[in-house]
Amino acid sequence: MVPPKPKRRTTPADKREAILDAALDLFVELGYHGTAVPQVAQRAGVGAGTIYRYFDSKEGLVNALYQTHKEQVARELLQNFPADAPAREQFARFWACMRRFVEEHPRAFAFLELHHHASYLDDQSRKVEARLREFTTAFILHTQERGEIKRMDPNVLIGIVLGAFIGVVRQSWEGYLELSAEAFEQAERCCWEAIRI
Repeated sequence: MVPPKPKRRTTPADKREAILDAALDLFVELGYHGTAVPQVAQRAGVGAGTIYRYFDSKEGLVNALYQTHKEQVARELLQNFPADAPAREQFARFWACMRRFVEEHPRAFAFLELHHHASYLDDQSRKVEARLREFTTAFILHTQERGEIKRMDPNVLIGIVLGAFIGVVRQSWEGYLELSAEAFEQAERCCWEAIRI
């Protein structure tokens, strides 16, 4: 189950944005492989040929979406990151950025985190993902060296935190949890306790 889709503008001025909006909705609802280009065109209110004026293929379209939203996440995390702060403060910043992204862009979050993308990501999309993972891994290694976070494979720690975050969000989307500020804060404290020394 995913969050409700926002109301679509009836006459979008920008056809490219209308196509991206429609594709985002459909990729979240049906997945990449379950979505056909004519469905995107119909949802966007454009002719199927119009899509190919902006994107060379369905793969090009999905990569444009992936890059746009992953880069947005990266900007949120990297902008004004407190590099010299204690790990606890840095972790809280990570969590707050992810929380803000979910609250402001729930369908983009669903698209990025609840679908397997490996089969169709191009080199540029992989670079965006790699840059974000390298930053997160460097943060973990640095805080491990300072004796603030458990010494284990950074990918295990990333899995623990990201898995918990996604799980909490899904609980809300599926109607089991009201995703209040308090619930987010409780989850953040539990994740910190799981990884700290």
